[in-house]
Amino acid sequence: MDDRTDLFTIGQLARRTGLSVRTIRFWSDLGLLPPTARSAGGYRLYDAPAVARLDLVRSLRELGFGLDDVRRILERRTSVREVAQAHGRALDAEIRALRLRRAVLRSVARRGSTTEELRLVNDLARLSARERQQIIDDFVAEVFGGVPTGPGGDGLAQAMRTLPAELPDDPTDEEVDAWVELAGLVADPAFRLRVRAMAVAGAAASPPPAMPSVEPARAALAAGIAPNSGRARAVLDEMVDPGLSGAERLALAEGIAAFTDRQVERYWQLIGVLNRRPPFPPAVPAVEWLVAALRAAPVDQPG
Repeated sequence: MDDRTDLFTIGQLARRTGLSVRTIRFWSDLGLLPPTARSAGGYRLYDAPAVARLDLVRSLRELGFGLDDVRRILERRTSVREVAQAHGRALDAEIRALRLRRAVLRSVARRGSTTEELRLVNDLARLSARERQQIIDDFVAEVFGGVPTGPGGDGLAQAMRTLPAELPDDPTDEEVDAWVELAGLVADPAFRLRVRAMAVAGAAASPPPAMPSVEPARAALAAGIAPNSGRARAVLDEMVDPGLSGAERLALAEGIAAFTDRQVERYWQLIGVLNRRPPFPPAVPAVEWLVAALRAAPVDQPG
């Protein structure tokens, strides 16, 4: 038998296609490549259509199709299009899982995590979108449960509840870190108590105090001006009415402080990372400077 004949042995097919004899024989044994005939010595022989069939089997296998799917296609019980769509969806899920695994490993490597932290990061990152949202919803339900509705507390609850907590399909290292930090933040009892205190204060009858522009305080902080210094009083007069009494200044300071917290601001920063929004500079340090300056202002003395 040689290549000039119309029939080929398994060995000849192997030389023509680059496949191993073992692979071709295995596919033939499974019925994916039935022999066209047998030689006098009992060797399996294949014609030109069988060669084309072998090329199709090889192409399907290289694309990742399982042997059962290959058989169904060859037997025309399904179309290549249908199987390709199914495999495409499966590959999308696998690629997303691999990207997530890569991001988790990078996060663990950066953190120098312990074995327990590795497990935690991995578990948190692999939560489904529904499970991630449930963590946020549980946090909001506990923190805002029973708080009277009002312009402050109710608005804060709705904002925290409706912002999505799902990781993107291709999360960056920063996004994985943000989700892990966010999950830890909302699980912190002290953070929950602080947010609830803000919600209760916001739900009070009187509206929250209007926040003046913090840019002068930001500049004073950057310049190293102490909030209890004489220079601070001049900055303070730019930010609030110089005619406020000492008691009014203290009341304003306490009102602003009730809605100022670095961890709460961090919550919004982390949500912004997960939503791929532009980062915003922290404002709380400047607000804290303003509060300290208001508290340090001279208190009215009895006349």
